Amino acid sequence: MIEIFESIRDFTETGGQVLLVIGLLIFVMWLLILERVMYIQITHKQLKKSVVAQWMSRKERTSWSAEQIRQAYISRLSMKLNGSIPIIQALVALCPLLGLMGTVTGMIEVFDVMAITGGGDARSMASGVSKATIPTMAGMVGALSGVFASAWLMRTSKAERTHLEEALPLVRNIG
Repeated sequence: MIEIFESIRDFTETGGQVLLVIGLLIFVMWLLILERVMYIQITHKQLKKSVVAQWMSRKERTSWSAEQIRQAYISRLSMKLNGSIPIIQALVALCPLLGLMGTVTGMIEVFDVMAITGGGDARSMASGVSKATIPTMAGMVGALSGVFASAWLMRTSKAERTHLEEALPLVRNIG
């Protein structure tokens, strides 16, 4: 167990301070993603059942006001369903940008080493190059995982809205 923590510490030291920020960002992003998944699987299903029961218990489902009430039900549940998805998408977009910042800070270190040593000593530049590439990789991995998760959340949210619209039938007067 101690070896795992030492490996993580060595990895973060190799990647620089930006890697810690990227790690924190990815952690928060995945907490929000897991919260949305739990909401969809548990809370949304209960709310949907409650709204469908309220709608079906209405005697009057044909008028303009009934249609407005139906739309309000759908809108409220959709807003709750989409909750933190925009925040997740923003965090996904931030991951590669922070990786780029890590690249820039690592390259600055390479240029500092070159200025101090007066040349292109490969060994002295190696730590700066790794500080430039590791945050980039971490930012891209975080962004890719977040893109897949947020796409699933958006697809599920749209599907749930469609299911809700179908579960709340609007009875039309014919003739």
